[in-house]
Amino acid sequence: MLLNQLAGRRALFVGGKGGVGKTSVASALALAAARGGERVLVVSTDPAHNLGHLWERPVGERPTPLWRGAGRVDGIEIDPAATVDRHLAAVARTMTGLLPERLHGAARAHLAAAREAPGTHESAVLEAVADALAMGLAEYDRVVFDTAPSGHTLHLLASPERMTTWAENLLANRDRSERFSAAYGALGGTRDTSDRDAELRRVLRRRRERFAAMRDALADPRVAGFVLVFVPEPLPVAESREVAEELARIGVPLVAAVANRLSPAALPARRAREEALLEGLDLGAPVTRVPLVDDLVGLPALDAIGPHLGGPDPQSGPSTASS
Repeated sequence: MLLNQLAGRRALFVGGKGGVGKTSVASALALAAARGGERVLVVSTDPAHNLGHLWERPVGERPTPLWRGAGRVDGIEIDPAATVDRHLAAVARTMTGLLPERLHGAARAHLAAAREAPGTHESAVLEAVADALAMGLAEYDRVVFDTAPSGHTLHLLASPERMTTWAENLLANRDRSERFSAAYGALGGTRDTSDRDAELRRVLRRRRERFAAMRDALADPRVAGFVLVFVPEPLPVAESREVAEELARIGVPLVAAVANRLSPAALPARRAREEALLEGLDLGAPVTRVPLVDDLVGLPALDAIGPHLGGPDPQSGPSTASS
């Protein structure tokens, strides 16, 4: 069963194309693990914000209690727009601390233009995901990411390596700059930027550490893994093969796949077509079948999915949604 396949992996990234049920599978996995006694953080990076709707409660950027029982489930929704705002505000504080006052206006104008520049959104969201991953690994037994549609997610998962290298290069440049400043001071210069340099190095070190930790976790199949969700239709199946190949290329382990929303036995012809698509499908990971669940909102719907993922019987003990 799927949960057994995922045993020991503390960070799961649940992804796939849009509209295949990533949020429901991620949430059902989180609930099933929590019913087994785990403390689970489920994090949505999908701009659609379906996590709160599914759990029938507001979910924000701080851990929100979603379920309490043998274990617990908390939820976070990363807001891309708010994340970009915070990211640029932090950069602005750093820049204005490093630059003379006469250049502050130009720096702010540059950052205002950068808001819509390519890469700004991805950099901000990557930092938020890295922070959530660090918190999840430190404070929970497992963190489950409900990711954006696969094109965005694959780009995001490939970014920690690049961003770690970028931060390391900037730190190396700061080292060279500080050596030049020291030499200038020894020659009688009066330049003193020690406080500014210390602050910039602190920011860069923190980013390097976060990105490096995320890179290392993603590359370690003992820690992390990708769960690919798709529906059993020709185009999604073909797209899933492409996603599996891309994950292999960027070094992110695909540990499981979920064929979601299979037709009921009452539709035998349609179900036969779906099974024919799945027959012999090789994604490099076992495929778990999950039937179509009507009215996919709230605990009853998640509990209907849970047993297909290897979760415990929801009737075996008391449990409550958190109020």
